Amino acid sequence: MKQHIAEKQRQTGRLKCSGTVLATLLATTTAGYAQEALEVWSRSGPQAAATYEAVFEAFTEKTGIPVEYLTALQFDTQLQARVAARDLPDVLIYDQSSMAAYANAGWILPIDPTSLAGHDEVSDVSWDSVRMADGSTYGVPFSQHAQITFVRKDWRENLGFDVPTTHEELIALATAFATGDPDGNGVDGDTYGMAVPGTTNRGFFAWWMFSYLAQQGAHYVEGGDGKYEVTINNPEGVAAVEWLYDAFCGDPNLAQPGAMTNASATPFFAEGQAGIYQTGPYAITSFTDKIGAENLEIIIAPAGSAGSTTLTERTSIYFGSTTTMPEAQKALAEFLISEEGQTLGMTAPGQPVVRLPVNVNLNAAEIYGDERFVTVAEQLEMSELMPSDIDFTAARLEIAETFQTLFSQCNDDVVEQLDVLAGLIADELDAVNALK
Repeated sequence: MKQHIAEKQRQTGRLKCSGTVLATLLATTTAGYAQEALEVWSRSGPQAAATYEAVFEAFTEKTGIPVEYLTALQFDTQLQARVAARDLPDVLIYDQSSMAAYANAGWILPIDPTSLAGHDEVSDVSWDSVRMADGSTYGVPFSQHAQITFVRKDWRENLGFDVPTTHEELIALATAFATGDPDGNGVDGDTYGMAVPGTTNRGFFAWWMFSYLAQQGAHYVEGGDGKYEVTINNPEGVAAVEWLYDAFCGDPNLAQPGAMTNASATPFFAEGQAGIYQTGPYAITSFTDKIGAENLEIIIAPAGSAGSTTLTERTSIYFGSTTTMPEAQKALAEFLISEEGQTLGMTAPGQPVVRLPVNVNLNAAEIYGDERFVTVAEQLEMSELMPSDIDFTAARLEIAETFQTLFSQCNDDVVEQLDVLAGLIADELDAVNALK
């Protein structure tokens, strides 16, 4: 196992020096460098990038601070190149899950929340989410949401089903979508029950599965304050994985073709090939445009034995450690958490980059003018965050790869594979001193 860990560290390019040493080295290398604009990166597609550009334009108009904005789709790869050049972007807007890895590597700076104007308008739960195990804060909350469940309302009604509220009802509906003729084209079985993004890229399959496991009381790990124990192979974990195994490996297979390697299941839902999709609320606008509001419904996740929990996802603002513009970093963060900045992030042309506001003075449904966001907000209240106070990256990759293999091969060795996975996760936690 230790050899496996060492190989993983080489593959992921983990830095050999401590975060403090690296941050000092980077800062020294760039000392005295004069720049005119604040360099800001996000991992965004074209529509979200258009929204960010509008937000930054408003920031510049308000403060006089110019922004040089880059959308980096291969975010971590491109960031590694800048680390090698000892010249990091001034501000990173990225997944909350990356905070611990970046902080440990010395790529981002600690933040005193009370030094930011408007910090008291950000929810306490949002500030709690950006604290490391030692109590230090390395991110500024920007956006939050939970995974939500989309259903083709017209398909459901065509087949005479009620809105599913339990796992049993969810599977029954997905089975009907996969075997019947929900789209009314006269052909049975040419549609699929669920759109599934089974890619291992960035460990995404582990993100997608988290909600369905949690709904049955199962978690990859349990704990907090920087220490976790592996629980995926306990009785609840085995039962939950076997439930998903039946969905992927039973007859019928409820997922679309190629689900186990699919980087984006969105087209299968948007183009009328699948009837159920668990993803983020950022897809609401595009799905509405393609499917029609009358044919699309957003529902609270159907409950398993442990309820309707789904995965919390958060986007945070990080301060690059090589910056020569600390006051500009701070000014941008203050604007982005303000009512003005948060509202622009929801309403500027393009795709919303603030899915639900972290500013407690704002109501998403009112700003969007869309009552469906009441459901989105309700789902957030019954969601959970994957560990982010530790570097969970390598463990997440192990989880995604294991389940992709299991559900692709369908070889019935669920218990055996979960025991192997538990050992791999434990080794990864031990490597970052996070094993309880």
